[in-house]
Amino acid sequence: MGSLEQKKAVVAETLEKLEKAHSVVFADYRGMTVKEISELRAVLRKQGVELKVLKNTLIKIAAEQNGVQGLDPYLTGTNMWAFSMEDAVSAAKLLQEFAKTHPKLIVKGGIMDKKAFDAEGVKALASLPSREVLLGQIAGLLQTPIVGMARVLQGPINKMAYALEAYRKAQEAGQSA
Repeated sequence: MGSLEQKKAVVAETLEKLEKAHSVVFADYRGMTVKEISELRAVLRKQGVELKVLKNTLIKIAAEQNGVQGLDPYLTGTNMWAFSMEDAVSAAKLLQEFAKTHPKLIVKGGIMDKKAFDAEGVKALASLPSREVLLGQIAGLLQTPIVGMARVLQGPINKMAYALEAYRKAQEAGQSA
């Protein structure tokens, strides 16, 4: 890499991404072709995930400035960093899916809430439903008691309506007789 000023700029940009990202997933990309990395980049970009290849020393500086804990054991070899800017699970899901068809991509771990975690943590994060699905589930859970309450409250009203209808029919039968 170039001058000290360029390195400082990369650290500042990385620090900003660490602060804004909901989660970060990192992976070893050794052996992948430029075409495969470009394909991955395109897939990630569509879901609001930014992919960066950064030197371990520079990401370490940015992570320390951001207060990330437990990252040092993962800073070996070649790493690419996927910053999930829109939700916490996108990067994890997409990298896990891509790794299934591209065995040279090895997911190493992730960062969330300023704590680093291993590949198993990334798998767990990837298994979570998306934000939209979770919001739908919550809406369904909130709606269920309201619907039940409406049915309970409607019961006496229906009974009264049936009673009034029966009374009306009895009155008509009494008048016509």
